[in-house]
Amino acid sequence: MPKRVVVGVVKSDRMAKSRRVEIPRQVRHPKFGKIIHKRTICHVHDENEDSHEGDTVEIVESRPRSKLKRWELVRVVKKSDAVDIAAMRAAQKLEQETAGLGSESE
Repeated sequence: MPKRVVVGVVKSDRMAKSRRVEIPRQVRHPKFGKIIHKRTICHVHDENEDSHEGDTVEIVESRPRSKLKRWELVRVVKKSDAVDIAAMRAAQKLEQETAGLGSESE
């Protein structure tokens, strides 16, 4: 039987070598016919830790690796465009401190 391959978005990358991937889907309500947005959460094994939060990834079914992990990362389809504001502020602060030290020594 062929293994399923799906595309989803990484929602959590806090665990070592593991990712939490959300696969969105749309379902029509059986009685009212309204389109309902649902999601499936898969725990994925990422050996090289290539993916990060917000990335779109392709995953494939695999043997059970732990209590929850049943999927493996195939590839990162698209990197996240999100900006880490905390990292930007830390870089700006460091830049200001080094600029301030340079002016004091003159």
